Parts: sequence; C-alpha cells; structure tokens
Amino acid sequence: MFELADPLVLLLLPLPWIAMRLLRPADGHGTALHVPDRVAERLVSQAASAGMTPGSHMRHGMVWAIWMLLLIALAGPRDLLPVSALKVSGRDMAIVLDLSGSMVRDDFNLDGAQVTRLEAVTRVGAEFARRRSGDRLALIVFGSKAYYAAPFSFDVDAIARRIEEATIGISGRATNISDGLGLALKRLAQSDAKARVVILLSDGVNNAGATNPVGVAELAARMGVRVHTIALGPKDLETADTGERGVVDAATLRAISDISGGESFRVKTTDDLVAVTQALDRLEATDGDGLAAEVWRDYWPWPAGLAATLCLILVWKDP
Repeated sequence: MFELADPLVLLLLPLPWIAMRLLRPADGHGTALHVPDRVAERLVSQAASAGMTPGSHMRHGMVWAIWMLLLIALAGPRDLLPVSALKVSGRDMAIVLDLSGSMVRDDFNLDGAQVTRLEAVTRVGAEFARRRSGDRLALIVFGSKAYYAAPFSFDVDAIARRIEEATIGISGRATNISDGLGLALKRLAQSDAKARVVILLSDGVNNAGATNPVGVAELAARMGVRVHTIALGPKDLETADTGERGVVDAATLRAISDISGGESFRVKTTDDLVAVTQALDRLEATDGDGLAAEVWRDYWPWPAGLAATLCLILVWKDP
C-alpha cells in the first residue's frame, strides 16, 4: 500500500509563488555606473531580450522541479511490504548441555564416520534449535560449573551457532547436573512466558556440587517448569560394570523428568538422538499466533537524489 508518511508537507508547494507576490522587492541601493544614453538603452534592451530566452524558462522550470521534488521527499513516500508474521509459541525453552570430559568419547556414528558424543550432540542439537522458530531459546552449558552461554532470544539461528561452537573444558571436566539445571531455573524464574521448558542433556553421573539433582527437579515442579531429560551414551549406571567409566546416570535423569512433569529419553546412537529431537518437536509444538509487524520501504531517496542532480545541472549550466 503506497502512501505518504507526512502528506501535509505538500501544502508548502505554492510557498515560493506566494513569497514572490507578497514580499517587497529589495531596494536597489549601490554604486552607479554612468554610461552614455545610447549604451544604456542597448544594455536594457539586451537584458530584456535575455530574460525571455528559452534557456531562462528552462532554468525557471528546473528550480520549480527541484522545489517540488524536495517536498515530495520530505513527505516521505513509502510502501508497506508484505511480511509473513513470526509464529510465537509463548514458550521459553532453556537448552542445558553437558560439556564434561566424557563428551570426548568417540562412541557415536554420524554419516558413516565415528564421532565424539559432543560432535553428535552439537550437530543434531543445532538442527533442533533451528526448528524452534517461535520459541525463545537460551543455552546453558555445564561441567564442573554451569555458565549462561546465550540469553533467551527468538534468534534461533544464533542459539544454533552457539551450540555448534560448544567446546569441552570451558566449564570444567566434571559433571554438575544440579548446577546446570539450577541455573536454568534461575533464569526461567524471571520469565513470564505461559510455558517454561528445560531440555537437559547429560552423558554422565552427577559428581560435582553440593545439591542433589532430584531436589532441583522438585523446585522445577513447584515453579511449573517441565524438564525433558536426555540420557546420552551406550551404557548407563544401572547396567554397566562396577567402576566402568563413561556411563550415564539414566535413572537420575528419568527421576528429574518424572518429578517435573517432563519426558525422559535414552539415547545410545545418533539415530536415537535424531528421534528424540523429533519427539520433542511433537511434545513442544511451535504453532502459535503470529506477531503483527509492519515493514515500510522508503522511496524518499529517489526524489531527493533527482533534486540534487538538477541542482548540479543548474550549477554547471550557470556557474
């Protein structure tokens, strides 16, 4: 829809004509040059004929064109662009990612190649984040301690890039599930979203921090925050041999999700991980009402640029 942002500016169009009609001409005080009468008559005759030349009419027309173009530019011609509304789910989702030392184990297969757990998680997790259009996402990483890697944002591509850039060691090499979940709850406590969700992924056993993860899950339940947990790794604490390293405490993660009203998932392969992200998409659908947005395309530079061009032509023709 084409319109003018300030159409009242066009009322100034006759202003120069009104000024020429109403304002008194300037007094011609100055020095005088005495010339013979015949020479004076010749000069007056030439001046009169010069004022009626086609060139002077053209200059006069260009001045008026410049004035009109400037007024059109000031009026702000613009057009409303068709913009598809952003779907908004009304959900805040915190992705809590385990970056402990066990994530370096290369016991996953991705695209026919042996990869580490971290590589599999960052690849699939980034794709999951990019599908969450309409949600506000945040990223929290934890090892020995938890860190807020990315604040809540509708820019899911930015969150996905932060997931892809995740590296082991920045948060320590232990596994502090309680700290990671607790930091997510602390951030969600400030949220007024109608739905608050945590996606907690871990491949180990809580071995750092003084808080029991189950106690943090009870806090999540009181806050009304659903926690979906993903237990990552081929072996879990219940079935592994005593003292075996690199196992995941699936039972604790399952208890966290049960207490908070979420779902727990067991992931042993990359295919399992992909299936989990699809299941989460179904559990936490992103359909919602769109945010109304108006995006205007401004056209004022065109008349302004044309006016500037005409000014340059005037200066060049009549220096």
